[in-house]
Amino acid sequence: MSIRNHHNSTPWRRTRGQLAALALAGALLAACSSDPEPQIPDTPVEVLYNNAKDALEGGEPRRAATLFDEVERQHPYSKWATQAQLMAAYSYYLVDAYDDAIPALERFIELHPGNRNAAYAFYLRALCYYEQIEDVTRDQGNTELAQRALSDVIARFPNTPYSRDATVKLDLVMDHLAGKEMDVGRYYLKRHQYLGGINRFKNVVDRFQTTSHVPEALLRLTESYVALGVFAEAQKSTAVLGYNYPGSSWYQDAYNLLVNAGISPDGGEAPPPVALVNPADLGTSTEPVVEPVAAPDVQPAPPAMPVDPVEGSPTGMPLEAPVPMAPDPAAPDGLIGQDGTQLQTNTPDDMFGTEDGNNVDPSGEPLLIPGEEPQWPQ
Repeated sequence: MSIRNHHNSTPWRRTRGQLAALALAGALLAACSSDPEPQIPDTPVEVLYNNAKDALEGGEPRRAATLFDEVERQHPYSKWATQAQLMAAYSYYLVDAYDDAIPALERFIELHPGNRNAAYAFYLRALCYYEQIEDVTRDQGNTELAQRALSDVIARFPNTPYSRDATVKLDLVMDHLAGKEMDVGRYYLKRHQYLGGINRFKNVVDRFQTTSHVPEALLRLTESYVALGVFAEAQKSTAVLGYNYPGSSWYQDAYNLLVNAGISPDGGEAPPPVALVNPADLGTSTEPVVEPVAAPDVQPAPPAMPVDPVEGSPTGMPLEAPVPMAPDPAAPDGLIGQDGTQLQTNTPDDMFGTEDGNNVDPSGEPLLIPGEEPQWPQ
């Protein structure tokens, strides 16, 4: 063997031996550091379920979830297994382990859609998404999932405590999604990217009409259209704002914006005037009609006097196209219906329970109050 071959082969043999030694040492360390979790021995189902229940009531929801899962594993065909699935999900929910709770609830819903606690399972799944909602500056994926899950509860289980509570939470979720759109729209507006901002603000007006962000969205539309020189659209958004929120500071700001931009009925800068006609004045037609009118009727009427900001409250009804008339200073806050009357918001008087204190669904089974534990098997 040459000297070159001797020097080349010796380090390789040494390196190979070192690698084998390191691999063996790593395997030993891994075996020592990852002791398997102790297995729960086979236990009668009644004992195992009661142990899980005691752990939950004793303030150990994590241990309770493990024991409830064990009930299903050891006794999958027992009547206790179905309830254990739901109780395990509830226990995971208590410790914010939503990634474990949601799959457990979806499995329960898929396997037991007719169970008397199915409504609770749908509701608890919605809560898992609802509790994970982030602020408007971050991704709203969980907010959209919460919206769909809450809507599912309302559609499937109307006239139940779960539906009433889901309705309240859905209003908050929609307001949150609208707030995200406004946040992005303001970002575009500050950077003079008006088309991007207009798309976001119009989305708020079209999709989230019952939220508190609609008045500002209409003002920002006016601001964007004025910046682009699209005066007809600026007048239209201001008119809608003044018709539905006549006493708000948003309308006053929008009107002042038009005046400061030189858009006036007797000026030459404005485009041909248009006015929106209320569909209620046109018989059976439901589409807004655009008709030319005399110049004095174009400009939205200014507030009679400076007023404190009084924003219209959400009513659950769409915005109405304004009739070309001066806003009534005594008009009530809120959106106006086609017949000119104020629309009322339907809010639950009593979120949970009935007059006699009992919660009963059409099948006669007692309903679970949101936040309470599901019924134990009898």
